[in-house]
Amino acid sequence: MAPCRAACLLPLLVAVASAGLGGYFGTKSRYEEVNPHLAEDPLSLGPHAAAARLPAACAPLQLRAVLRHGTRYPTAGQIRRLAELHGRLRRAAAPSCPAAAALAAWPMWYEESLDGRLAPRGRRDMEHLARRLAARFPALFAARRRLALASSSKHRCLQSGAAFRRGLGPSLSLGADETEIEVNDALMRFFDHCDKFVAFVEDNDTAMYQVNAFKEGPEMRKVLEKVASALCLPASELNADLVQVAFLTCSYELAIKNVTSPWCSLFSEEDAKVLEYLNDLKQYWKRGYGYDINSRSSCILFQDIFQQLDKAVDESRSSKPISSPLIVQVGHAETLQPLLALMGYFKDAEPLQANNYIRQAHRKFRSGRIVPYAANLVFVLYHCEQKTSKEEYQVQMLLNEKPMLFHHSNETISTYADLKSYYKDILQNCHFEEVCELPKVNGTVADEL
Repeated sequence: MAPCRAACLLPLLVAVASAGLGGYFGTKSRYEEVNPHLAEDPLSLGPHAAAARLPAACAPLQLRAVLRHGTRYPTAGQIRRLAELHGRLRRAAAPSCPAAAALAAWPMWYEESLDGRLAPRGRRDMEHLARRLAARFPALFAARRRLALASSSKHRCLQSGAAFRRGLGPSLSLGADETEIEVNDALMRFFDHCDKFVAFVEDNDTAMYQVNAFKEGPEMRKVLEKVASALCLPASELNADLVQVAFLTCSYELAIKNVTSPWCSLFSEEDAKVLEYLNDLKQYWKRGYGYDINSRSSCILFQDIFQQLDKAVDESRSSKPISSPLIVQVGHAETLQPLLALMGYFKDAEPLQANNYIRQAHRKFRSGRIVPYAANLVFVLYHCEQKTSKEEYQVQMLLNEKPMLFHHSNETISTYADLKSYYKDILQNCHFEEVCELPKVNGTVADEL
């Protein structure tokens, strides 16, 4: 009876253990974690809608949005590691070990052919986002307005772009029944085209020193030993990567299927915080403030955003129709995170390192709050009547549909002139080819980074 009682208790343990884990999945987090009101009403504009409004004398001219694709399946590599762990549990699980037995009985439904593709939930993410943006900016999404839609070449991004367009519906008829999606990896996957980033960060194991050190540190060791104990395995049979696979499987099941998986029962909220930090360390050193080249490589996208805003201002001043009132581009967490770092957002006073987990408990850099699935950075340019020449054009920035404070003013609205002035150095001194060129002289990676 004892094994039966333990097994019968497992669903309750799973529910209790998974309560509160959703906020710690880093880049595998659901969009609803940053906008909880959407869990009840996916079309709600939420509590920030009023704060996003400008005075009546201002009319939107252009919206430029950079989106992360919606909820996706695991990549083929992640699926292989999960299959390895699941196979090990199936071979070793004993009835007297309820957690291992439950996971051995769990149906392994992920196939390598899914390889990071957009999940049905991801299509809904994009359709709903499109409808909310259209409701928030009805003048820009009115009938016969042109939508310029671009995407990275990855299937999940192309499908996200198509879902976004579908979400706008035929009633808006943005100039055509089907909007062509331009593939633009130069902007959406700038990191692939930056030789310096690829050589010194992407393909350089030593660049992830802090990540690897944390995997071997006391916090991860404690989580690993706890998981090994729950699975009735020797700790030597697990490593940090396999523990992370188990944790991310919990996140995938929640995001893709909205179910609480038995994988979640292995982790407490404190464990989840440690694993979130491991994910954030990787994002920090590979996509964030860890190395200058991470953010500097995004300046080509930053410049392009302002070139399009400039063009809209010039057309408005010449009393011409705005040629591109809606520009929507779909990329990755790796597209948005460096761009936000380039702009100086979510920077902590102290770098994220393997040895300062406790001190970083209240850090700004939490990737799940910044770039969850369907994350979006939106620039909105306005023309304002009865203003001085400098105040005539104003801009607003929203991250995940919430107004952001500008660094130079601590306000959510800025004159376009002030914003350009604040980022003048980046706008004038970003020469992508030079920034990303490998050094001509012999030098070490450490010297360059």
